Amino acid sequence: MASSNFIDYVRIFCASGNGGNGSMHLRREKFVPKGGPDGGDGGRGGHIILRGNPQYWTLIHLKYRKHIKADHGEAGSGSLCKGANGKDIYLDVPLGTVAKDAETGEVLFEVLEAGEEKILVKGGRGGLGNANFKSATNQTPRYAQPGELGVEGWFILELKLLADVGLVGFPNAGKSTLLSVVSAAKPKIADYAFTTLEPNLGIVNYYDNKSFVMADIPGIIEGAHTGKGLGTRFLRHIERNSMLLFMIPADSKDVKEEYKILLKELKLYNPELMDKERILAITKSDMLDDELKKEMKKHLPRTLPTIFISSMTGDGIPQLKDLLWKTLNQ
Repeated sequence: MASSNFIDYVRIFCASGNGGNGSMHLRREKFVPKGGPDGGDGGRGGHIILRGNPQYWTLIHLKYRKHIKADHGEAGSGSLCKGANGKDIYLDVPLGTVAKDAETGEVLFEVLEAGEEKILVKGGRGGLGNANFKSATNQTPRYAQPGELGVEGWFILELKLLADVGLVGFPNAGKSTLLSVVSAAKPKIADYAFTTLEPNLGIVNYYDNKSFVMADIPGIIEGAHTGKGLGTRFLRHIERNSMLLFMIPADSKDVKEEYKILLKELKLYNPELMDKERILAITKSDMLDDELKKEMKKHLPRTLPTIFISSMTGDGIPQLKDLLWKTLNQ
């Protein structure tokens, strides 16, 4: 995993800029010996802002940028001159990024749209110059307000992939093979468990230049919600998928039981996942004849749309794409 380019979790230290001090200045000119207060306000400290960028799909660009500090605001000066604001720092992040407080674990916000900007750390406010404190009873205030200190702390950025269809199944269920067949994605494929160690996205082309996004999530095992196998590390990516395509191979010992285990793991991880539309695909069905398919259907959940497919022969793939498109656009 050390060499992986897919990074969906980073911990960064952020410090916003301090606000500039307000100016304590009295106007003095050749023929205006007592011109009164004219101290300007200090500038605001720089913010640290997260900005949604659809060109990014991983947080790897922030992995080695551990300490991020914004500029301080400049102090005000005479003649009511306001200090310059500290330069804001923009951090481009993939859509679906969640920002959390590293100490409390509190979710601060999520970035879901292209160009969306959310302030992660606010810069300190600039102090008021002495001109702001002038009054009828205090015409020559000889004090100004200091700028506010910036905020600093550790934050966690987590990525939850945004996709239309999420592939759910045990390791070696044929998820990566299906993705490679229906899209241009080239995930690693091999005949052993946990071949996929990071999520893969693929764009599935449909008729009339229509398309949808499919996500291959690393295999789930029983107990994944507690961290077993690849655990909760990738379960969170399923949360952002519009619908779920459960994939169970035809040579499974008990298809219905495997489906129940997968469903249980998702429910224990996040009960809200039960509200998503679900379709069951029996993979590797080229090894089944029509009689076996008919017999197998008797033991499957009747309310669950089920389809038999083979990524090797292409059987059922067009029908699967039709079913996925219809379900997504209901």
